[in-house]
Amino acid sequence: MAARSLDKAKAATQKLPANASVRVVQLDVTDDDSIRRAAEQLSQEIDVLDVLVNNAGVYPDRGVNILNVSRSILQQAMNTNTFGPIHVTQAFLPLLQKATQARVINVSSGYGELNGLSADVPSYCLSKLALNGATIMLAEALQSQGIVVYAMCPGWVKTDMGGENAPRSPEQGADTAIWLATEASTDLSGKFF
Repeated sequence: MAARSLDKAKAATQKLPANASVRVVQLDVTDDDSIRRAAEQLSQEIDVLDVLVNNAGVYPDRGVNILNVSRSILQQAMNTNTFGPIHVTQAFLPLLQKATQARVINVSSGYGELNGLSADVPSYCLSKLALNGATIMLAEALQSQGIVVYAMCPGWVKTDMGGENAPRSPEQGADTAIWLATEASTDLSGKFF
């Protein structure tokens, strides 16, 4: 389990079953040094990584639209929501390459679909649209290595980002990621779910 805050990650592990085997690593997807350190730490602890879920995200668009969004808000969303998953995948690739059938799951959004774009959510929409494109490119680049890459939308989920009014529980939001990690056909690599 990776998180910007080691304390929050450790607290989250307390909610898991007592027999769960969890390693915690500090990781800020907007910081290349943090990504490198996390990959190095995990490489010392495990030999192989079967599934990588890129789920870090920001939603900085409150009170802005496409006509007034600042470059800094656009950069923040792209750095976290798009460039982060690309660089994390690159850094963890040596561990993924050792898996029998590695899977990368990029947590995207319906706001990243062409028909889901909203002028009132500019940086989030554009960053998730770009993440969906990166998913297609990563799937193509990794196909010869037998590594599949998917993108998925968990729906509007009750999380720190989604808020209490969201209709879906975290468990409901995770169901597609679990299916992609365990059962989805490798022929679906590069697709959005």
